[in-house]
Amino acid sequence: MTAAVERSAAIEAQVAARRLRRVKALDLAGLVLTLLTLLGAILWAFPLYWAVVTTFKPEPEVIRAGVELWPEHFTFENYGHVLFDTKIGLWYVNSLITSGAVTAIVVVMAAGAGYAISQLKFPGRRLLWFMILASFMVPIQALIVNHFILLSGFRMINTLAGVVAPQLIAPVTVIIYKQFFDSVPKDFREAAVIDGANDFQLLFRLYLPMNWGVTTALAIITFIAAWNLFLWPFLAVTEQDKMNVTVGITQVFDAFGVKYARDLATAMLAALPVAVVYLIFQRRVTQAIMLSAGIKG
Repeated sequence: MTAAVERSAAIEAQVAARRLRRVKALDLAGLVLTLLTLLGAILWAFPLYWAVVTTFKPEPEVIRAGVELWPEHFTFENYGHVLFDTKIGLWYVNSLITSGAVTAIVVVMAAGAGYAISQLKFPGRRLLWFMILASFMVPIQALIVNHFILLSGFRMINTLAGVVAPQLIAPVTVIIYKQFFDSVPKDFREAAVIDGANDFQLLFRLYLPMNWGVTTALAIITFIAAWNLFLWPFLAVTEQDKMNVTVGITQVFDAFGVKYARDLATAMLAALPVAVVYLIFQRRVTQAIMLSAGIKG
C-alpha cells in the first residue's frame, strides 16, 4: 500500500514538473514575443516621434549635423506660420464640406441601393447587382481621366461639387449593406408591412436602426478616406481657395528653399483631425476595416 502511494506521488511530481517546464517555456516565449512586439512598435513610432519633435525646432537646428532627440530651443514658430500665414483654415473648411458631403451621400445612397437589391423585386435587379460587383473590381484610379473629361464638360472643375462627385462611387458600401439586410429575419419585415409600413419606413425605421453599428462604422471610414484623398482633388482643383487640406499643404513652400520644420508642421496639422477621429472611434474604424476586408476576401 505504501509503495503504491509512493509511486502515485512520484508520478504526480513528474507531471507537475513537466507542467512547470511547459509554463516556463510558454512564459519565455511570451516574453520574447512581447519584446519583439515592443521593438516593432518603437521602430514604427520613431519616425512619427521624429516628425513631431522636428516641428518644434527652429530651422537652423533642424538642418545642422547630428541627431537630437529633443529640441534644444523649443519653439511654436512653425505652427504659427502655418496657422496665420497660410490658408489652412479655409482648406480645413473645404475638407470638412467635401468629406461630410461624401459621407452623407454615400451612406444614404448605399443604404437605399442595398435595401432595394436585398428586399425588393424589380426588373434588372440581378443585372444591377452584377454591375455593382463588377464595378468593385475596377480601381477608381483607372477612371480618373473619364471623370476629368466628364466634369470638365459639366463645368465642375475647380468646384467643391467636382471634388465630391467621383467619390460617390462606393460599391463596397452597397455590398456590405446588402449582406446585412439579407441577414435581417423576414418576420420583422412581414410584421411591419402588416402594420402598414412602406419601403421608406422599413428602411429608416427598421433596417437601418438594426444595423446602426454598421452604418456608424461605414460613415467614419468613408469620412476618413474622403479627408485623406489626394490624387483626385489635386487634379480637379487648381485654385487655392477651393483646395482641400491634403492638396493645400503642397502650396506651403518658401522662396529660399525647403523649410523642413514648417512642412512637417503643416503635415501634422493636416493629419490631426483624422488622428483625433480615429482615436475617438477606433473600435468602429476597426469594425469597418474588418467588414471591408471580409468583402474583399
